[in-house]
Amino acid sequence: MSINLRGLFEASTPRIVTSQSEERSVEQAQRDIYESHRHRVFSLAFHMTGNELQAEALLTNSFVRAFHVDPKPDSRIIDDALIAGLRSHFSLAPAMPAPVDVSAGMDGRNVRRTDLEEAIQELPPIERLAFLLRDVEGYSSDAIAQLLEVSRPEVAQALFSARIRLRSILADMETERAA
Repeated sequence: MSINLRGLFEASTPRIVTSQSEERSVEQAQRDIYESHRHRVFSLAFHMTGNELQAEALLTNSFVRAFHVDPKPDSRIIDDALIAGLRSHFSLAPAMPAPVDVSAGMDGRNVRRTDLEEAIQELPPIERLAFLLRDVEGYSSDAIAQLLEVSRPEVAQALFSARIRLRSILADMETERAA
């Protein structure tokens, strides 16, 4: 008794080839999405954590979350996934502004990038994230408010406070360096 398997494989071969081709195109689309967003996500994660390993973990978890929500996530889904990861590390509730000397400044001098990066790390998490999203990544205040689930005035307050604190921190750094 012989079994003819030839007919079984020939009939299914086009379906196997088509599904493999579809899988490859989905994988390529996901690679393209990852490549187009990874630098921004890593940069924000690194500036929030100040730690390369934690930033890598946030990057990975953000994309795992995003691809779990949608096989082809857009920037909004990816940002939501990143914010969810950041919420597990930081309190992103609006902070009460601390009294800051508004007159503190750098007298128009240029600031070293390393000093600015150091100063950003000293900001409260919500101010740091608002500053990074607005002044570094160029998000609109409305987009930040929606992403962080806070009001637009709270975003404006966080940005104002962050900028004032940065000026003060940088001025203190300059004073320490001069001394």
